[in-house]
Amino acid sequence: MARNILKLGALEAQKTAFLLCDIQETFRPHIKHFEEVVKVANKMVAAAKLFKIPVYVSEQYPKGLGHTTKDINITDAAMVYDKTKFSMYTPELQERLKKDIPSLSSVVLFGIEAHVCIEQTVIDLLGEDINVHVLADGVSSRSLMDRGLALQRMQSMGCFITTCESVLFKLMQDKNHPMFKDVSKLNKVPTADTLGFDFKAKL
Repeated sequence: MARNILKLGALEAQKTAFLLCDIQETFRPHIKHFEEVVKVANKMVAAAKLFKIPVYVSEQYPKGLGHTTKDINITDAAMVYDKTKFSMYTPELQERLKKDIPSLSSVVLFGIEAHVCIEQTVIDLLGEDINVHVLADGVSSRSLMDRGLALQRMQSMGCFITTCESVLFKLMQDKNHPMFKDVSKLNKVPTADTLGFDFKAKL
C-alpha cells in the first residue's frame, strides 16, 4: 500500500492552514531576527491569497502586550484572536478550523517564540494527528539557544522543520501551476540565513 504523501511532508492547499503566532510589536526589541520573521510572515500572507489558504493570527494577551505589528498586513486573515494560553490551538481556533477546513491535514506555523508558543502549538497539533510544518526562517525567540533547541525538539517530535520557500514550492508541485510566476516573485530574494549553529550541527 502506498504511503500517505502528506505524512511524508507533501502539502495540498485545500487541506492546509497557515498559523501566524504572536508577532506583536511589543516583542520587536527582544526577539532575535524579528525583522526576518516579519519578512517571512509577509511572504506567507501574500502566498496565502494566491493559494486561497486561510491565515489564522493569534495575539498573546493583547490588552497588555499590544497587537500584531503593523508591518504585517493581516486585514484578510480568516481570524485574528487573542489568547492567554501559550498554544495557538485554543478551543476557539479548533472550532473555526473544523468549520473552515473540514479536511484539514496540514498546518504551516510561523511566529514567536519558538520555544514557548510555537513548540506548545506543535505538541497540540501533533496530538490531533495534524501534520505540522514549522518555518525555521519564520520563527524565533529572545535567545538563539532557545530557538535552536526548540527546532531540534520539534523535529524529534515528528514536525517538519522547513523554510517558506520550500513550503511554497511544495504547494505548487509543478512549474505549470498557474501561480508559478507570482510565487517566484515572492521568492526572488531568499530569506536570510539565521539558523543557529547548534541546530545545523545536528543535521
